[in-house]
Amino acid sequence: MQQKWAIHTPRLRDFVELTDVWEASVRATHDFLPDSYIQLLRPMVKDQYLDTVMLACCKDPARKKISGFVGVAANKVEMLFIHPDYRGLGVGKSLLCFAIDELNAQELDVNEQNSQAIGFYMKQGFEVVGRCEKDGLGQPYPLLHLRYKRPPRAFGKCSRA
Repeated sequence: MQQKWAIHTPRLRDFVELTDVWEASVRATHDFLPDSYIQLLRPMVKDQYLDTVMLACCKDPARKKISGFVGVAANKVEMLFIHPDYRGLGVGKSLLCFAIDELNAQELDVNEQNSQAIGFYMKQGFEVVGRCEKDGLGQPYPLLHLRYKRPPRAFGKCSRA
């Protein structure tokens, strides 16, 4: 049984730890990205991107470490990253449901090569509505554009069970 994860609002002092979670997650799930690109993105994540979204995170209650986080801007999930040690434990689903239910997120982009993430989002009620050949920095990492379609029996809330 998956535990319920409490949602917290990270603080500015948590940005280094959030960036560490981002990097660990990307290295575990984005094997198509070269190390040089990850190293290019890391300071951008920490110094620019985290400050442009509404952030929420989950923490491991025993270790007091951030296990994953979500960032939302303009009704779009701009980032959802889970530390590899916490994948499959419900952290991602808890954060995504929070983004949908509390932050009104309805859209997101996902790397086309990240088949695990695509499967996760489809299972959570998203559908592909578009595609572009390049990522946000103009690099050749195609993105799929997804939109949330509420399940008919969800009564307007993401199912957190």
